[in-house]
Amino acid sequence: MRTAALTVTQLNEYVRRTLASDPMLRGVYVTGEISNFKRHFSGHWYFTLKDEDAAINCAMFRQSAVSVRFRPENGQRVRVFGSVGLYAKTGSYQFYADAMEPDGVGDLYLQFEALKQKLAAEGLFDPALKKQIPFLPKGIGIVTSKTGAVIHDICRVTWRRFRGMPVYLCPVKVQGEGAAKEIAHALMLLDSMPEVDVIIVGRGGGSMEDLWAFNEESVARAIALCQTPVISAVGHETDFTIADFVADLRAATPSAAAELAVPEKETLRGAVGLMDEKLKMAFAQAINQKRLALGQLKNRLADTSPVQKRERMKNSLETMCLRMSAAVAHKINAHRMKLERAVEKLDPAAVSVLMVDRNRLEQALVRLRASGPLETMKRGYTVVMRNGKLIRSVHELNSGDRISLRMADGIASAVVEDDHQNE
Repeated sequence: MRTAALTVTQLNEYVRRTLASDPMLRGVYVTGEISNFKRHFSGHWYFTLKDEDAAINCAMFRQSAVSVRFRPENGQRVRVFGSVGLYAKTGSYQFYADAMEPDGVGDLYLQFEALKQKLAAEGLFDPALKKQIPFLPKGIGIVTSKTGAVIHDICRVTWRRFRGMPVYLCPVKVQGEGAAKEIAHALMLLDSMPEVDVIIVGRGGGSMEDLWAFNEESVARAIALCQTPVISAVGHETDFTIADFVADLRAATPSAAAELAVPEKETLRGAVGLMDEKLKMAFAQAINQKRLALGQLKNRLADTSPVQKRERMKNSLETMCLRMSAAVAHKINAHRMKLERAVEKLDPAAVSVLMVDRNRLEQALVRLRASGPLETMKRGYTVVMRNGKLIRSVHELNSGDRISLRMADGIASAVVEDDHQNE
């Protein structure tokens, strides 16, 4: 006998009430390993609880989650208390958790810690082994899936910061069987390319199982063997894998990895322009210093030239002659004034005698002037000097000496070829 047809809503509601009324499905303790754990902005928790053979979706609402005394993580074994129900809107069978407590550590987490300790003991995490990320790479190598959002995010950031930067993608599986082998091979391939200066290896977020390929020993050792610097960008900021510890640099996200690997072209242009200005200023300052030093050398050279020496000697002789003439004139004037004062004091009878003496004095003055250096030189005599010193005797000269001849109208230079003493 055929029954009336049910709507999907009616069917799901019937199953939901059936499950809710079954006492065996209320107040149940279930143990398992957390996977795909998500915290909703509303405060609700959504995760998968699994064992070796099965899994069940779980939900823990905010009013229950606030009473949990620890921070649940993927891979952690827990005991949850609650009931089984059906989410009628999607027809999903799930477990509604009212309480949660730790129940040991999951198998994947134990494997993770064991490999981490092993590689750390071998020194693969040593900061001294970390290679410097190049300031301006020739090209960026990327190891990730060709269909995921990671490659698009990295290329978008790379070309926004430095348009034209070459990007070399080596597509691989990022989870599942064979993913670790493909990732290790891709790292080796990109490391052998001279046009690649930095490698980004990564994928988007996921559960511990999703990210497990980056916890494999083969991937860790492939990263450690790379001569090219490697940036790990696996999962979200809170996710950590073995690849993060071995890589030369860890980025919180694939986009952040591109930010770390590629400089901004405009920033570089500004820095180059500033360096160019500083270099021009340094060159100008150096040239000015050399020009000043050259001017000082020219002045020193001019001061030591024969022409300058001759001019200084000429000026020195003229000054000496002027000083001698001035001294003689001063003495004569002093005597004249003294004589005039004496004449004024004498009586008229002695004036005639004094006039005779005065005439004699004036005649002597004429003779004295006539015998002075300048007058003597005007009559054809010459003053001989060597190195600024007056020569008074032929004994003071040697053959080859360079001498200066001071005459009434100037100075002449000469070289002594021979000397003859007066007999």
